[in-house]
Amino acid sequence: MKNFSIVGTRYALAALFVAASAASAAPLKCEFRADAPDRHVVVKGDTLWDISGVFLQKPWCWPTVWGMNRDDIANPHWIYPGQIIWFDRAAGRLRLGNQLGEGVNDPSTQKLEPRIRTEGLGKDAVPSIPPGVIEPFLTQPLIIEDDELKGAPRIIATQEGRVFLGKGDKAYVRGDLKNNTSFQVFRPGAPLKDPVTKQVIGYEAFYLGTLKLQAEAKAGSDVHTFTVATASEEIGKGDQLRAVPPTPMQNYAPHPPGQPVDARVVAIYGGVTHAGQNQIVSINRGKLDGLDIGTVLQLYHAGRTVSDSTAKSSWFGREQQVKLPDEEVGSLFIFRTFKHISYGLIMQVTAPVAVGDVAKSPE
Repeated sequence: MKNFSIVGTRYALAALFVAASAASAAPLKCEFRADAPDRHVVVKGDTLWDISGVFLQKPWCWPTVWGMNRDDIANPHWIYPGQIIWFDRAAGRLRLGNQLGEGVNDPSTQKLEPRIRTEGLGKDAVPSIPPGVIEPFLTQPLIIEDDELKGAPRIIATQEGRVFLGKGDKAYVRGDLKNNTSFQVFRPGAPLKDPVTKQVIGYEAFYLGTLKLQAEAKAGSDVHTFTVATASEEIGKGDQLRAVPPTPMQNYAPHPPGQPVDARVVAIYGGVTHAGQNQIVSINRGKLDGLDIGTVLQLYHAGRTVSDSTAKSSWFGREQQVKLPDEEVGSLFIFRTFKHISYGLIMQVTAPVAVGDVAKSPE
């Protein structure tokens, strides 16, 4: 089965399921696929998004058809390879059970409800989304807001006057290390402009690699000596340092936003003009707009404005201008949020996504 999700199993997902929406949000309409099977046996490599897509038209609707609420989050329900997902057609629900043996395939003869499983600390549990795609984006690419890197330590000189540094080379750094010894290296990128207001809402800092402290500045000096531990890009003078953050432990279960969201795609990571499935984009809404980790938005091509030559012209002979409807092209899974900007992973896209495309609450 093709993976559409992104959390490695090393991330301890405290809850695979979340409430479908906040209490104030409109009720969700989650419809089953016409070709939904009676059951699905969970196999290694499955993801929550995959399994949901087997039964549902909207994979992120999973918590709703389980009838789960926010109280259930306190007692995580894990899904493991070998378990069976049953489609209870009469109740319009999905149920979870264990594969007990040959011939045991009738949900009416068993109590197949979600259950708690704690052995193995969840290391074999099915993740929400596939590993590897977003892991680097959890701690590396960075949105800079409100001069967050102002005053950050910076490289002022390189080993033997080299223009760029590679793994193992020395770098000389000035700035307050605040007792940290491991740093990521960033280079400020182009400004990110809101496609609607045209105002600069942040900057994207490009991740270059990591530095390890070799020797702190001695008395009478404020220059620290570092060694390049890793280099994904060339590192040079003027590049800035940020202490390596701890690996986040997040719940990546999909859910709609708790309040209406109408956003636009600000940029596509990597500087390309169009993005496809499993590519990363940033949008002009963040934590202060009600977005959190796991929020799912629908992606649309913004409807064009065209001239209606079939309508009566104005007094000045101008044709009427009419905006065409937005066209849905896929879904966006939010996995990292800043104050006014968020990173999202494109899911199930049917057409290339471009800067300026719409991302809004699911209907």
